[in-house]
Amino acid sequence: MNKLYIVATPIGNLGDITLRALEILKSVKLIACEDTRQSRKLTEHYGISARLVSYHQHSGQSKVDWLIEYLKNQGDAALITDAGTPGISDPGNKLVEEAVSRLGGQLEVIAIPGPSAIIAALSVSGLPTDKFVFLGFLPHKKGKETMLKRIAESRETVVFYESTHRILKTLEKLSKIFDTDRRLVVCRELTKKFETVYRGTIMEVKSQLEKGVSKGEFVVIVEGK
Repeated sequence: MNKLYIVATPIGNLGDITLRALEILKSVKLIACEDTRQSRKLTEHYGISARLVSYHQHSGQSKVDWLIEYLKNQGDAALITDAGTPGISDPGNKLVEEAVSRLGGQLEVIAIPGPSAIIAALSVSGLPTDKFVFLGFLPHKKGKETMLKRIAESRETVVFYESTHRILKTLEKLSKIFDTDRRLVVCRELTKKFETVYRGTIMEVKSQLEKGVSKGEFVVIVEGK
């Protein structure tokens, strides 16, 4: 039975990869990844010789078909992302779903756990983590106001991703519908050189971001109502 390994890779610091992940990536002949240029930094650093093929949110059905045919007829493969755990806010789940549906008992899907920006951020947040809601990236325009109101009404801790270009606008919108004392934690560039964790009320965190560099990748954690 051939295997599809879902391998978590570092979200920034290359030293965060697990020994098991390295073992698997060195054992397969094919690695599907979001950006071959980004993943090559990892494979070259650790002497991994597997062939890299791109698979991302804009890949068509033909690429899915090709990967499934490979798994069916040629051997084991691994799926990785640019950073973190495949299938979490990326198209990895679509490949897994279709591969399982089409190959059934001919394929074993195996998780190789490791880094995740969501879990890393929650672990240092200091907010309740026994229950939380993860919303991925918020909509750019359509549906964003509805999503923000959903966050405001949530009794559980809410986690979502936000981009450099929208982080301040999102915090500004949140400030207009949230209680003034609602706690917020924003993690920027986790595990990277300029890693920063901002804590406080929404306006306090917004003020901190405005004073400093608001570039990077952000994980936003909002206290439940």
